[in-house]
Amino acid sequence: MEYTTKGTCSKKILFEVEGGKVHNVQFVGGCNGNTQGVARLVEGMDVNEAISRMKGIDCNGRGTSCPDQLAKALEQAIQK
Repeated sequence: MEYTTKGTCSKKILFEVEGGKVHNVQFVGGCNGNTQGVARLVEGMDVNEAISRMKGIDCNGRGTSCPDQLAKALEQAIQK
């Protein structure tokens, strides 16, 4: 799946949800070390657990963050 982010340095998130688990998360742009860390931490995690852990995280008062955008992307993916 592909999700275009809003309000973050990263421009896009690529990911898969298989069997209710998050896999192969890649951020396009953003803080490389942080986005790699987030991607590795959620690898194989239950999609609902990942959403609940990341939803609402704020970066510098932007009202969102790369983890929050990933949560939004995952929410959108499981609604389809």
